[in-house]
Amino acid sequence: FLLFLALLSIYSAKRIPIFAEKEEEEEYICKTSFEDGDFSMFTPRGSDEVLTINTDGGKTGDKYLAVTKRTKSWNGAQYDLEKTCTPGQQYLVSAWVKTQWYCNICLSLQYTDATGEAHYQNLYCKVSQGDWVEIPEYKFSMPSGCTGVYIYFENQSGTNDFWIDDFTLRKAPEGKIQEDIVSLKDVYKKHFKIGTATTVAEISPKTTQKLILKHFNSLTPGNELKPDSCLDKAATLKESEKTGDYTNPVVRIGAAQPILDFAKEHKIPVRGHTLVWHSQTPTWFFKEKWDADADFVDKETMIKRMENYIKNLFDAVKAAYPDVDFYAWDVVNEAIFDDGKPRNPRTQEQKPNNSPWVKIFGDNSFLKYAFQFAKKYGIEGCKYSYTDFNEYMPQKTPAIIKMVQEVNDGEQLIDGIGLQSHLDVNFPGLNAYEKAVRLLSETGLDLQITELDATTSDHSEAGFEKQAQYYSDIMDVIVKYSKSISAVVFWGTTDDQSWRASRYPLLFNEDYTAKKCFYSIVDNVE
Repeated sequence: FLLFLALLSIYSAKRIPIFAEKEEEEEYICKTSFEDGDFSMFTPRGSDEVLTINTDGGKTGDKYLAVTKRTKSWNGAQYDLEKTCTPGQQYLVSAWVKTQWYCNICLSLQYTDATGEAHYQNLYCKVSQGDWVEIPEYKFSMPSGCTGVYIYFENQSGTNDFWIDDFTLRKAPEGKIQEDIVSLKDVYKKHFKIGTATTVAEISPKTTQKLILKHFNSLTPGNELKPDSCLDKAATLKESEKTGDYTNPVVRIGAAQPILDFAKEHKIPVRGHTLVWHSQTPTWFFKEKWDADADFVDKETMIKRMENYIKNLFDAVKAAYPDVDFYAWDVVNEAIFDDGKPRNPRTQEQKPNNSPWVKIFGDNSFLKYAFQFAKKYGIEGCKYSYTDFNEYMPQKTPAIIKMVQEVNDGEQLIDGIGLQSHLDVNFPGLNAYEKAVRLLSETGLDLQITELDATTSDHSEAGFEKQAQYYSDIMDVIVKYSKSISAVVFWGTTDDQSWRASRYPLLFNEDYTAKKCFYSIVDNVE
């Protein structure tokens, strides 16, 4: 969905309630206010910065860890997780941090996957205005099959000093799935696949894996097959400088490996997401000589880049996972505004809602090329979809239908339409949603509900009852048109892992127990 909203969920992260536990039962892997002068658990992240203990008053007591003489924004203090933590286990980390003036300080995770590709993830960011601010307990998992795994603190606002105090790291209490409830995938097996989206971090805990195996028979990598996860700029530059060809980007799929390995091991079909998108595609991909500050390339160059990117991605997937059932792939994502018009032609830096693809092509004509290349280089038996959100808006539904029909004129390139279905209990209304499903089903193309969730701002019992009824009504509509619908994918596993976590949009609580909305959609399914 929209990148700026995803980023907002990171930078305005709220503390999600964790499992209840008595203080005396907590076993800390590390708990320090640095009063003993020991900071050996941390090492510098870079070669220039210096870690020392200051004694002029921390958040607690007199001492705290100072990070000074930084020359890069990523310089900071890092904690080696491999020495004390186990893959598949969930952990809780917290600290108090302080900067010299108004700065954004982040707690982040770094690891290197089995292919040697490094990954970096901001876990929690907080602004300090020269005062001590809390990074409250944040739950994360250590990915399996990885090396060089660190959590670290960095000041993204520059190279000025920052300070750390009251650092804690402990195991998160383990949740258990409810084995005695019905399986979603079994309830709907006569109608369509029931899937979930997941990220590498989300799928790492063993309990989450058990939840997926019980309830879902489709997996969508949430971010790991998007262009910004697959395009390797350094390798692309190196190769282009050697060959002189600036149309053939280097593609890596290592970011998705833990998810795809899990799908392979358990024979779970996979939806690919997504090839061509205005968002989460690096700006350098559209620019001369792969330079983000250079001019945009011309249309012919971009067509060749698109072709090579799609070819290289599918070649990598087919070589690494020939036995995985990639049953569907989102080829183009979100090309139309709610008013039915194409996105505006600007670079992402100017406005994230606008499209570099339209900047180069002048319109949405790039869609036809994208589907032609997907059909040419893709996976046998895979269905290729156009996917969008707010698909129920009155001007958008007919615009999607018209665009799909134009692309398919003379040759069926688009196999299906994906309805993201990011909903709220108050919008859209049931009639509006059903009208969109009905009109889209009349195209004769395969429909898939690709990113289903339904938020509620009312967290009372009455609010969750309303959410349950809304979910029930929506699923009734989907079942009504199930002859046209081959898959329903929920966008996440548990509420705390959702990109809309503060409004509890999914079927399962943070402790893996089923919510009222789960029970509302498994009863009386014909």
